[in-house]
Amino acid sequence: MTAFAQPLTLRAHGVRLEPLSLAHEAGLAAAAADGQLWRLRVTSVPEPQETRAYIEQALAMQAEGSRLPFAVCDEATGRVLGSTSYHDILPAVKRLEIGWTWYAKSVQRSHVNTVAKLLLMGHAFDTLGCRVVGWRTDNFNFASQRAIERLGAKKDGVLRGHALRRDGTIRDTVMYSMRAGEWPEARAQLLYLLQLHALAP
Repeated sequence: MTAFAQPLTLRAHGVRLEPLSLAHEAGLAAAAADGQLWRLRVTSVPEPQETRAYIEQALAMQAEGSRLPFAVCDEATGRVLGSTSYHDILPAVKRLEIGWTWYAKSVQRSHVNTVAKLLLMGHAFDTLGCRVVGWRTDNFNFASQRAIERLGAKKDGVLRGHALRRDGTIRDTVMYSMRAGEWPEARAQLLYLLQLHALAP
């Protein structure tokens, strides 16, 4: 891993992001089984028997310096809730992307993703000094597109015929980004959303 983005643990609001390892295999498989997430054609969630290979691929990309994968965990119980990563890490231009993100169905639409994004974006902009943070998603993954747009990211465009889906079809990829100057307002919005979660019944 480059000196630009080293493995580390981030935590806030009862959510912990820790470096992904093979020790998370069972927890990650259980998170994917919560909602049978691998059945969604527009995501990269592994089937239970493929969880180890999924982690090994993430760690191989980490060794190459192109990805920094995390397990997203409940701070109180240690339960694995899902996974997320920094990827397409470009130290020379101080840019990285946030992706490979998915959560157990039972914690979707909760505070977990908001906290994870607050931690990842804060570390990228405030500690690593990134100039740009990016996201990419399947053109048919409308939930992901809405979630990225809620962060305050701007749509850069669409890469047509860009990647294979798990079912063998070829997807268009929707690209988003946020510049460092846009981060303070986005951070304020994320903190506001966390307040709303706290107030919700």
